[in-house]
Amino acid sequence: AAGVRPLRGLRALCRVLLFLSQFCILSGGEQSQALAQSIKDPGPTRTFTVVPRAAESTEIPPYVMKCPSNGLCSRLPADCIDCTTNFSCVYGKPVTFDCAVKPSVTCVDQDFKSQKNFIINMTCRFCWQLPETDYECTNSTSCMTVSCPRQRYPANCTVRDHVHCLGNRTFPKMLYCNWTGGYKWSTALALSLQAQVGLHVQLSVGLH
Repeated sequence: AAGVRPLRGLRALCRVLLFLSQFCILSGGEQSQALAQSIKDPGPTRTFTVVPRAAESTEIPPYVMKCPSNGLCSRLPADCIDCTTNFSCVYGKPVTFDCAVKPSVTCVDQDFKSQKNFIINMTCRFCWQLPETDYECTNSTSCMTVSCPRQRYPANCTVRDHVHCLGNRTFPKMLYCNWTGGYKWSTALALSLQAQVGLHVQLSVGLH
């Protein structure tokens, strides 16, 4: 009886070891199958789009060609500055506006120190109210007839660079036909009247 008990204990231990070994084999097989399945079917793939970094622009703005370098800020052309205008000013009265230079524009003050913000003095009026000497207009190529009253033609006018005003710097305007056939309007009218008088005299002489 004493010899049978150790034998029974050994058998029970063997059974436990056998059970554990089978359990490990089964568990390892399931993990292997799961790993193989994940390799065969990796699931939905994710794509990543690499956006290239935008290159910094080195182009010079076109308005810079009109802006003298290191000149007085108050003398800069209107295309070179941005101003905070006030349309409620009194027409014809002096007014001051706060201005700042545009990017890539360099200028100085009265002491030749670099300046970005400054004040300009001007007269309160819209660009189309400027005197004719402060803007340039297109010429008409079809206004070639002397007439009375004088004819007008539609023109596009642009304010000169160093003149400051309110509103659009390019505007339409009706102008008199001042040049006809290469002559000034008054000269052409005088020549036309002279020709008509001469023709009338010749007809009168011929009839007599």
